[in-house]
Amino acid sequence: MSDPVFFVQAVRPTLAEVASLTGVTLPAGADPQMVLSGVSPLESAAQGDLAYMDNPRYAAALDVTQASACFVSKRFAARVPAGCVALVVAEPYRAFAKVLTAMYPAAARPGSQFGADGISPGAYVHPQARLEPGVVVDPGASVGPGAEIGSGTVISSNAVVGPGVRIGRNSSIGPGVVLQHALVGNRVILHAGAKIGQDGFGFAMSAQGHLKVPQIGRVIIQDDVEIGANTTVDRGASRDTVIGEGTKIDNLVQIGHNVVIGRHCVIVSQVGIAGSATLEDFVVLGGQVGVVGHVRIGMGAQIAATSNVATDVPAGVKWGGSPAKPMRAWLREVMTLKSLAARRGGDAGEG
Repeated sequence: MSDPVFFVQAVRPTLAEVASLTGVTLPAGADPQMVLSGVSPLESAAQGDLAYMDNPRYAAALDVTQASACFVSKRFAARVPAGCVALVVAEPYRAFAKVLTAMYPAAARPGSQFGADGISPGAYVHPQARLEPGVVVDPGASVGPGAEIGSGTVISSNAVVGPGVRIGRNSSIGPGVVLQHALVGNRVILHAGAKIGQDGFGFAMSAQGHLKVPQIGRVIIQDDVEIGANTTVDRGASRDTVIGEGTKIDNLVQIGHNVVIGRHCVIVSQVGIAGSATLEDFVVLGGQVGVVGHVRIGMGAQIAATSNVATDVPAGVKWGGSPAKPMRAWLREVMTLKSLAARRGGDAGEG
């Protein structure tokens, strides 16, 4: 159950409302007017709670859950205990997320840190900035000259929106975010401490010293992007750094200048992407992946955690290792090294 101090429940849906929201067909005998009062994991759920199960590792917890209803795939529907309504869907986690968003909308999109409306005392908005009606600016935030912000957007405490920055509608700019030289779309979420649009790391190196190269590009963040806490996105050098529509970026990620990231990519924490690399649509990078500059990762490719991408990656493949290579080749190398190490260890023990 959520803590009501932090997460206020907006609605208590009935089974009928859950079915309408997720497209589930209620099983025979289920009471469509049964109210779901909360959500909880399988193992701690009580009567009135909604749960979900989509991983075989939790089958035993499903067998004994006390939840009143549970999203499950068809494969596990027969294991749902009596007294719990089996809500059979192809993607239980996705269905659960839809209901959770309806029940706790404030948890899905960060809002004002002060529960404020409009421009709070202690905020600074430059007279030449343009804010549509319905923009919220928390105390300590500043909005620079020429900035434009669309209705429904929240600028949290101590955030800085630099000169000329444009932010679309219904976006959330978290506490301590700094936005410079950037164009931001609609429904974008920037979590606390994200830094967007600072200098790219560009120097003309020589034996006489390293000459700074002015970075005169921008950052373009398209609609429905989410960027995690303390992630940094450098502006372009002479062209733009681009984050494509629907892409989700975790905390503590570094994205260099001129990087182009396609639509609906997923980038996990501590990834580093060097300048002028390109990720096509639906690419997935596991945690701590490093991508060198000027390479291209093809559409739908997936890179395993801690890998280093040093060459172009074809579309639709799964690669891993350092340097990254096709998954099967990488696993073969790992097993060969393991076998050699075991053999040498055995030889040493016999000696």
